[in-house]
Amino acid sequence: MLQMFRLDYPVQIMISIGKGGLFVLLSAFFLYRLMEKSKQLKKTAEDEQQLSTLINSMPDFVCFKDSEGRWLSVNDFGRKLYHLEDVDYYGKTDLDLGEIVPFFKEAFEYCVKTDEEAWRKATMTRAEESFMVPSGEIKTFDVIKVPLFDENGERKGLLTIGRDITQQKVAETLLLKKEKLSVLGELAAGIAHEIRNPLTSIKGFMQMVKETREVKEAYIDIILDELERINQIVSELLVLAKPQSHCYKPFLLGDAIDYVVHLISHEALLNGVNISIDNNASSVVVHGEKNQLIQVFINIMKNAIEAMPKGGSLDLRVWREENEVHVTIADTGIGISKERLEKIGEPFFTLKEKGMGLGLTTSTKIIHEHKGTIKIDSEVGKGTIVHVSLPIYEEAGLK
Repeated sequence: MLQMFRLDYPVQIMISIGKGGLFVLLSAFFLYRLMEKSKQLKKTAEDEQQLSTLINSMPDFVCFKDSEGRWLSVNDFGRKLYHLEDVDYYGKTDLDLGEIVPFFKEAFEYCVKTDEEAWRKATMTRAEESFMVPSGEIKTFDVIKVPLFDENGERKGLLTIGRDITQQKVAETLLLKKEKLSVLGELAAGIAHEIRNPLTSIKGFMQMVKETREVKEAYIDIILDELERINQIVSELLVLAKPQSHCYKPFLLGDAIDYVVHLISHEALLNGVNISIDNNASSVVVHGEKNQLIQVFINIMKNAIEAMPKGGSLDLRVWREENEVHVTIADTGIGISKERLEKIGEPFFTLKEKGMGLGLTTSTKIIHEHKGTIKIDSEVGKGTIVHVSLPIYEEAGLK
């Protein structure tokens, strides 16, 4: 018996130790899992806290709703915006909150409509929404709504994010007003610029009459024509209130060019500029508004004369080529650099000390309206060439 006991004793000890070890191991395992679970829960809680802090610090409206449109969570900005600081919003719909805060009832009712639109489209929607706050200010928000769905396609929840763009809209309105004022200023400057040309001509001929004590019928005709041109320019102001179409009709281009040369010749003489003319298309007919094209050629020729303060030559050449008539006006003036030539034609860019930079802008617009083209070539110290082309008017009996 004693021997048997001695033989069984170690086995019993091992069995006893084995049972205790297994218990310890199992206990340690469950304790480890419990500690890991606790860590995960703690980390999740910390993550949720960080996320909540981040959302509440955002200067945007952030709101989570369930599938029935009941509010689940909203950040501090949203509670302050809708005056919900002391309101238990959880589980309430927009219509419920509209009864609690009547001032925003209309805004909440509109939210119900836009929520349904987001659910119906089943995709993110974006729109601007405006409403009044108790201070009387109109707030505008850039609102994004994201509908969430379960795997089976059932509604799960709705995320709404709204960014306050009130100041941005105010800035856009001010910018629009500024642009309108800029356009108005450009228009006024353009009108002043175009009226100056005929006034200069009238002044020149009146000075001649004063000096010579002689009134020629040709002078009177030119003065009357220039006064009529001023009247037409001023009449264009009516376009602001009632747009008017231009009265285009066929006319001899040679007549318009002869008129301009006759008009500009006195100023050219005073500035020591010699004008030469080579017109091989005197019978060419173009279709357009004669006074507008006269205005273009006056602008170009006056610029050419002003580019020759010490005198020079101004060569005018007109010729026909297929279905187009070409007019070149070349001067021997100071020329224009390549860098400045690229900016010629831009509004308010000018090489003149007292100029407004709208003459060529207006001229280019007129030529384009007449289906033509205008091109400028220049070289510093050698002069400038302006090339204008216009379509020839074809009609039975007119060539």
